[in-house]
Amino acid sequence: MFLGKLYFTWRRYFQWIFCRAIKYAAILEDTPLPYLITVHSTPLYRRLRNVDMWLQQNKASNLKLAAVKMNGLILKPGETFSLWRLVGKPTKVKGFKEGMVLTNGSFCPGIGGGLCQLSNLIYWMTIHTPLTVTERWRHTHDVFPDTNRTQPFGSGATVVYNYIDLQIRNDTCQNYQLLIGITDLELHGEWRSEQPSVQTYEVYESDHLISQEWWGGYMRHNAIRRRVFDNDYKEVGDDFITENHAIMMYEPMLR
Repeated sequence: MFLGKLYFTWRRYFQWIFCRAIKYAAILEDTPLPYLITVHSTPLYRRLRNVDMWLQQNKASNLKLAAVKMNGLILKPGETFSLWRLVGKPTKVKGFKEGMVLTNGSFCPGIGGGLCQLSNLIYWMTIHTPLTVTERWRHTHDVFPDTNRTQPFGSGATVVYNYIDLQIRNDTCQNYQLLIGITDLELHGEWRSEQPSVQTYEVYESDHLISQEWWGGYMRHNAIRRRVFDNDYKEVGDDFITENHAIMMYEPMLR
């Protein structure tokens, strides 16, 4: 496993340095672009069983460090956003702390832990825009029941430095800008652009299924889709986004 991680890590470095087919975005601008395309916020702190609050506090600190690396990023036509290329390796030397890391369905401390909340936020916002997600990895475990869930199951994106990344390409003809900020209670994000949006999006799940497996546990499956509307709110498309398959870490309530 160690050699496998080493291989994929160095393959990513090679891609960043030598792959001329991908032009990575790197310019940060303080002045926001004029038109808001989409906005989303998620709470920094949750009541989680068997998770110490200091891990969530450290997660918030890690998110602040990462947000500085990408707040104001200009994504020009043809450019690609890479979360890890912007944030870099989270280390103690850079100020990152032990935060929540999800490993095999359970939480444990890890340097830079909690940055999946950032990738989840950016991915959710991006599928409400015309931008193209070129790399996204699904979570392998469904940790939380649906109580108080506001987004479909499987609508996030996990990241692990550096080979499990979130990458987004701008295939439009105008600049986009990513804004990321943190308040005392929330992680906040926006995608903005030079021109107003000519479409809106409604993300939903389909083909939801819970299956009992031969080993006694349960798997959860679904597809994420989005309806596309023009400015008159007329439906002009229904796009497949992705599919999810995850091991459930709690007993499902089956009818």
